[in-house]
Amino acid sequence: MFVDKESILIKAGDGGDGITSFIRYKGVANGGPDGGDGGNGGSIVFVGSRHKTSLLDFQFKHKYFAENGSKGDTKNCTGKCGEDLEIFVPLGTVIRDKESGRIICDIFYDGQKEVVLEGGKGGKGNKKFCTSRRHTPHFSQKGEKTEIKRVVLELKIIADVGLVGFPNVGKSTLLSKISGAKPKIANYHFTTLSPNLGVVRHNEEDFIVADIPGLIEGAAQGAGLGHEFLRHIERTRMLVHLIDVSGVEGRDPIDDFAKINAELKGYSEKLAELKQIVVLNKADIYGAEENVKAFKKKYGKKYDIVVVSAIIGEGVLELLDKVSATLKELPPVKPMEFEAFTYEKKSDDQFEIYRDDDGAFVVVGPLVSLLERNVVLNDTDSLAYFQKTLRDKGVIKALRNLGAKEGSIVVIGEIEFDFVD
Repeated sequence: MFVDKESILIKAGDGGDGITSFIRYKGVANGGPDGGDGGNGGSIVFVGSRHKTSLLDFQFKHKYFAENGSKGDTKNCTGKCGEDLEIFVPLGTVIRDKESGRIICDIFYDGQKEVVLEGGKGGKGNKKFCTSRRHTPHFSQKGEKTEIKRVVLELKIIADVGLVGFPNVGKSTLLSKISGAKPKIANYHFTTLSPNLGVVRHNEEDFIVADIPGLIEGAAQGAGLGHEFLRHIERTRMLVHLIDVSGVEGRDPIDDFAKINAELKGYSEKLAELKQIVVLNKADIYGAEENVKAFKKKYGKKYDIVVVSAIIGEGVLELLDKVSATLKELPPVKPMEFEAFTYEKKSDDQFEIYRDDDGAFVVVGPLVSLLERNVVLNDTDSLAYFQKTLRDKGVIKALRNLGAKEGSIVVIGEIEFDFVD
């Protein structure tokens, strides 16, 4: 089963909590602080693998969460960092942020690694909160929490040549003749329900050919299977356009050629501009000769045209010669050019204030998350740190500017207190 688009949830590991601990040994009941830091959480890393051919694995598993960091330990021991989670995807996989639709990365090379989400930082143990005035801090910091993100994986096959054309024109047959691919072949429409790849060796050189199924009139607007698979020829260097020149099904080869090109243009101007070699297939069938003459008369000056009978192999070597010579003149396949989207961590200084229905001043934002990690309500030193941070970061001033007066209720996370000016 071929799967080329899936949506999954990813989450980097949370950071481990720092701990509050004091040295204890014989003769000293309560020595200095020795609480260690928490370990960092694991990151989400996407890795390109040439052994993967589709996104089938992601159809059955949709959640990928990295390991959390462990909490710190006594004797200033840092907790174990969470393991990075490596997610292996086929070459050609484009990863997008679901919400914005923007591209995060393009996995193009075998072994390529892209860190999409970084693990949360471990919290500081109480040892790190020692100062010249605070010798025995009875508080430590919680680990940084990470958020779940939804991303879309979209496979765009990396191939040198894309085979296009209406159903039942002989694309699968041709691919089986020129490569080791063994696509299912039968004499009815929509035989191929997924792209097939074949490696062709000709004149001591190799190139990859992709059979793109499902093109019908209206494909670029979503008709049939074409819209789902047109993405796979976006990376190709050139196209081989197959036409059933026999006319035995009552189709007009010239009309078919124009319609497929219209679909390519409707999907992407770039596709319409790709170099094309036109293959007039089924030329051995009675009556095809007149259609060949008519087609060459109309398009012979604009396109390279090769007449073949794929089922018996006639004309195939001439086609491979033309394809091989054309590829030598074209630039190699390259990764997509895009402005990468990254999940940025907000500054710990950021905050916002709003009034709730009861008139209380509610402070929200990354600064609040930082304070929730750092503050222990029943510790005097910790509360002093809390008040100093509010002053230093401008929260007290902002509350005054918004009309907070003596006795006004202020809510910061789970902490509620009366404002004192």
